Formats: sequence, C-alpha cells, structure tokens
Amino acid sequence: MKKSDAPEALLAAASYAKPMSRSDVTEMIVMARIKKGISWVKLAKAIGQSKEWTTAALLGQMQMTREQAEKAGKLLGLPADAVLLLQQVPYKGSLPTAVPTDPLIYRWYEIVNVYGTTIKELIHEEFGDGIMSAIDFKMDISREPDPKGDRVKVMLSGKFLPYKTY
Repeated sequence: MKKSDAPEALLAAASYAKPMSRSDVTEMIVMARIKKGISWVKLAKAIGQSKEWTTAALLGQMQMTREQAEKAGKLLGLPADAVLLLQQVPYKGSLPTAVPTDPLIYRWYEIVNVYGTTIKELIHEEFGDGIMSAIDFKMDISREPDPKGDRVKVMLSGKFLPYKTY
C-alpha cells in the first residue's frame, strides 16, 4: 500500500467499525456521572423530570425528548451520537438474566414471587379483572427514618386497565 492510499484505507476500515449501541451510551452515562460527581437528582432537576424517570431514561428504559437528551448530553459531556440514541424508543427490560443476580434487584424479584399473588388478588378484589399499567405510571423512592434503621419507601402508582369483553 502506497502512503497516499492510507487515508482511503483508514476510511474503509472505519466504515466497518461497530456503531454505538444504547448499552454503550448507558455505560458512558454511568462513567461520566461518577467522574463528574453528578447525582441522579441533579440530572433530574436539569432535565426537568423526576429522579425516578430520569434515572430510568438515562439507564436506557425511557425515550427522551431532544431537549432532555441535549441537556443530559451537555451535563455529562456525551457525544452527539449518544444524544441521538437517548431520543430513540428503547428496547425495554434491561435485566441480563431471567432471575436477577444483583441482591437488591433480586429482592424485588423475591417480593413479586412471595407477594405477587396477594397483590393480584387484592387488586382484583378492589378493581375487578384487569392490570396496573406500567405505562401510565408513577414511582417515588424516598428514605423513611425509623429508630430501628432507616427504611426504603417505594410508592408505585399505575392506572388500572380493565380487561374488556368482545
């Protein structure tokens, strides 16, 4: 290869490079947040959404508007491609295995395994045959002081969607 062919060869090789994925963006966000010492709460305030929604969006579970993505990109120093990917409809469900192995996430799995049928029965008794929406949904996570040790308070609120007959 002649020296003058080098730029074309580099361009050809670059065209085969793997494009940035949404999981790459998540990894960038996590690292940038750590390096810059920016909390999820600070990001949420800058973006103008709840800390719960903002965290879910930045971890790849929600679609951001252009304005939201640009604000996040500026705060975190993300490249333009990452800002574009934040605006795309995500593939939801980020757990790598059927049974989660992270202890905190596993406890949620355990809660559903132990109390899922109870939650289902009580919702059906109160509302009838239907489901709680995870789309028309709100979540709030807060600390609840307790003399025996602080507690994690999680509020989940979803619109009831009745099954229809046809």
